[in-house]
Amino acid sequence: MKVVFMGTPDFSVPVLEALVKHHEVVCVYTRAPKEAGRGHKETKTPVHLFAEQHGIEVRTPKTLRLEDEQVAFRALNADVAIVAAYGLILPQPILEAFPYGCINVHASLLPRWRGAAPIQRAIEAGDEKSGVTIMQMDVGLDTGDMLLKGEVDITPETTGEILHDALSAIGAGLIIEVLDNIDKIKPEKQDDALSCYAAKIEKSESKLDFSCPAEEIERKVRAFNPYPATYFEYEGERFKVLEVEALDADSGMECGAIVPNDTGLLIQCGQGMILVLKIQRQGKKVMDTDELLRGFSFAEGTILE
Repeated sequence: MKVVFMGTPDFSVPVLEALVKHHEVVCVYTRAPKEAGRGHKETKTPVHLFAEQHGIEVRTPKTLRLEDEQVAFRALNADVAIVAAYGLILPQPILEAFPYGCINVHASLLPRWRGAAPIQRAIEAGDEKSGVTIMQMDVGLDTGDMLLKGEVDITPETTGEILHDALSAIGAGLIIEVLDNIDKIKPEKQDDALSCYAAKIEKSESKLDFSCPAEEIERKVRAFNPYPATYFEYEGERFKVLEVEALDADSGMECGAIVPNDTGLLIQCGQGMILVLKIQRQGKKVMDTDELLRGFSFAEGTILE
């Protein structure tokens, strides 16, 4: 098939790589480069870099609502557009430009977790499973007919990074299976009554709220590891928290209190306590909390806001 690919982050790259191996990718659409770092150096997206390495034309429009962009898109005369974490809204003329329309690789088991952050929200909510849904796109937010699904278990060890990588690999395999059987697959409508929304992660969510139960905090730490990562502040310094253990016990102290103990960094929560296992000081590497505590101490009884 002649394919146009639309994607932006690392998640999208294995999907594009699979398409390059099995089909003719005639053009790649991705988000425009951003200025980053002290030198404001232009940084291209992972998809942009991959496409350039493979000699594929790259386009980076800021919107697809303009008629000129829509005409240029149609002129590619592709069979289908494959979308994986692109980041721009696709208007109706784009969705209808090619014979097989636009097919999306979505990182959840639809209709559960429609929206921007399905990977983190599934872990945070305590879901036992996640997966990838290949869906025919329509003008709604992840509301189109489902073509194929693949599942993966969420275990107590699953972090956002682990689930991200697993779903990216699953999506790469599923999209090839769908294109190979595109005329045989019977689309399945979503049950809107079973849907829920995976809201975009706001910066404010990264700061740990110790009034929450320890189990909720533990899931959030895993969900946000490695990005955007959870943190607390102590004496004006930010400490990222990358791994914790939830303990079903209470110290009787106030929420956020650093609990006296011989084990490590123990913090009282709204219900239960967390033992911080991996931590990162500002400007330092990630380390086991035991290693940090050999040269740094938290004052017992201090209340972390």
